[in-house]
Amino acid sequence: MKFIGIDISKSTFVAAYPQLKGYQTHTYTNDIKGVKKFISSLSVADHQCVLEATGNYGTLLLYMLCEQNIAASLVNPKQIKHFARMMMAVTKTDDVDARLIALYGEKMHPPVYKVPAEAVILMKHKKVVLRQLKKQLTSLTNLRGSFTVLPRIDKNSLKALDKTIAFIEKQIGGLEADIVNIANEEFSKQIKSLTSVKGIGITLATSLIISTAGFTQFENPKQLSRYIGICPTYQQSGTSINIKGTINRNGDSDLRSLLYIASWSAIRYNQACRETYQRLKAKGKPSKVALIAVANKLVRQAFAICKAESIYIDGYISKKEKTSNFSCI
Repeated sequence: MKFIGIDISKSTFVAAYPQLKGYQTHTYTNDIKGVKKFISSLSVADHQCVLEATGNYGTLLLYMLCEQNIAASLVNPKQIKHFARMMMAVTKTDDVDARLIALYGEKMHPPVYKVPAEAVILMKHKKVVLRQLKKQLTSLTNLRGSFTVLPRIDKNSLKALDKTIAFIEKQIGGLEADIVNIANEEFSKQIKSLTSVKGIGITLATSLIISTAGFTQFENPKQLSRYIGICPTYQQSGTSINIKGTINRNGDSDLRSLLYIASWSAIRYNQACRETYQRLKAKGKPSKVALIAVANKLVRQAFAICKAESIYIDGYISKKEKTSNFSCI
C-alpha cells in the first residue's frame, strides 16, 4: 500500500506521491474538478490517502474519496505536529507538510476513515452552528450587562441588543430541538439505553451519539475516553521524574464539559459512580480528580449498554469488572 500525504488549504491542496527516492508533489484546486483530477491518479487497490482534520476545507475531498472506495485516513493535526518535531523538520511549506503526512502514513498506518450515517452528519452540522451561536449569545449578554452600569444608556443600542439576543435564543432553541428530534428518530434505541444511565440526560446522550457516530467509531471505552480528552497523563523516567499530570484535553471540549457536569448528578443517583467517587475521596483524592473518574465511569457504562443494546441496571456488576479493571485512570 502506498500512502499519499495531502495538505489542505481553502482553495488548493497538495498531494505527495511516494517515489523510489523521496516524494513527488502535485497541487490541485480544492473543488469538484480538482478532486476528480486527483482521484483519477489513484488506484483503489494500491493507494491510501492521509490528511489532517482541518475543518470543512477537507470534507469534499474526504467524501469523494470514500465514494470511490479509496481508503482515506483523517489524522489529528497534533499527531502530525509532533511527528514533524520527531523528524526535526525545520521548514514548513505546503509541499513539506504533504511529504511529512505521507511519511507519517507510511510509518504509523493510521486507520481508514468510516463515513458516518447521514443523520450523524446532519447533527454534527447543527452542533457546530449551535456552538457558535452560544458563544455569540454569551458575548452579547455580557455586553448588555456592561451597559447597565453606564450613567446614560442609548436606548436604540439596547433595543438592538435585546432583539439580537432574543433572535439568537430562538435559533438555539430550534437547533437543539432539531438535534433531539433527529436523535430520537434515527437512534431511538441508543437514546433509550443511554438515558437509562443515571446521570446521562438527552443532551449528553445526543452528544455521545454524534461524537461516536452511533458508537461505530470506537472499539472500546478507552479509545472513546482518549478521544474525549478525559484520560490523565503521566510522566515517569527513572527515579527523578514521576508526575501525575492533568487530563489530556485532546478531544471534544463540549462533550468533556457535559460529562463533567453529568458527574455531579451521577455521584448522587448512580450507585457505581457514587462508590467510585467515595472510594477516591477516601484515598484523599481532590474532588475534581474523583469527578473525572466518575466521568470515565459514565463513558464505560454508556459504551457497554449501547454495544449490548440493553438498558442500564443500577448496581449491576459484569463478570469482566469483577475480574479486572479496564479503566483508563
